[in-house]
Amino acid sequence: MKCQEFQPQLHAYSDGELDVFKSLELEQHLSECAVCSLAHDNLRTLQKALRSDSLRFQPTPDLEARVKFALRREIHGGTSLVWRWLIPLCSAALLLIIFSGYLLMRSQSDDLVAREIVSSHVRSLMTPGHTIDVPSEDPHTVKPWFDGKLDFSPPVRDFPDQGFSLIGGRLDYIANRPVAALIYERRKHPINVFIWPATSGDTKAIAQVQQGYNVIHWTKAGMTYWAISDLNLAELQQLQGELEK
Repeated sequence: MKCQEFQPQLHAYSDGELDVFKSLELEQHLSECAVCSLAHDNLRTLQKALRSDSLRFQPTPDLEARVKFALRREIHGGTSLVWRWLIPLCSAALLLIIFSGYLLMRSQSDDLVAREIVSSHVRSLMTPGHTIDVPSEDPHTVKPWFDGKLDFSPPVRDFPDQGFSLIGGRLDYIANRPVAALIYERRKHPINVFIWPATSGDTKAIAQVQQGYNVIHWTKAGMTYWAISDLNLAELQQLQGELEK
């Protein structure tokens, strides 16, 4: 065996990691090669030196106590630091969950109300006598008509100059309560505007399409508004803007 083939295996041989056949082959080479034998002897000497107790670190008697004290301090200090950050993070996460749940419930509630709005609008168009309870173009006639019939006074206005004519009002039942329904007309397109007291502050108008009808809802000055019509969205938004003024 050549020296260059043997020397890479010298450490494995010294540690007893070679099989019997390979070990016997290397021992034969060591007995014949002075260079490899010297390298092997030097390796053995180094191994013995590394096992010497003189090279080992001798800790002081109080080292263990000091290490334990340091660990306890780090654990308690680290725990305090973790809780200092964890509590606000958990609070923020909880608020996010609550807010997300609120938005989800509100969205689902709005969807249910939108369906009721569409049903009531369609029913008013299909049922004779249900479209208008008090036929009048005069807000001063329509508004007093609701007195005593509702637990609130709905704002009633007419916008003939803007192309939206008030033609009357009626009572309806939406979101588990009696509401006021104002009926407007624009180029023979009926528009129902449902009004009842709001349970929250002002909100921006949200538009959607339900069963082919344009629907807009918003909250203003303590009142909830839902407007619905087969009128195009831009014109329905125009009426919504007038009602918000």
